[in-house]
Amino acid sequence: MSYIQITKDNFNQEVMQSDKPVLLDFWAPWCGPCRMVGPVIEEIAAERPDIKVGKINVDEQPELAVQFRVMNIPALFVVKNGEVTNKALGARPKAQILDLL
Repeated sequence: MSYIQITKDNFNQEVMQSDKPVLLDFWAPWCGPCRMVGPVIEEIAAERPDIKVGKINVDEQPELAVQFRVMNIPALFVVKNGEVTNKALGARPKAQILDLL
């Protein structure tokens, strides 16, 4: 399975009501570190059917960035049962991202 583009319109259904843990990647196309992490996030999405992976473009979804208090990107959040259970800021290697889960 691939990642899902998360918007304010599908956020509740895809994240808050998800029966799987959700890895959220807050990013922007102009962000160099985000472009480094992007392929890793997509790889995790393809390899881990037990989780849901969502990408949130902060330029297109500023309300969600404010809701999560995202000041720097990339920002990764893990949401389980509607609650943030882990987060990390900045580019991370795959092993560290998997450790968040």
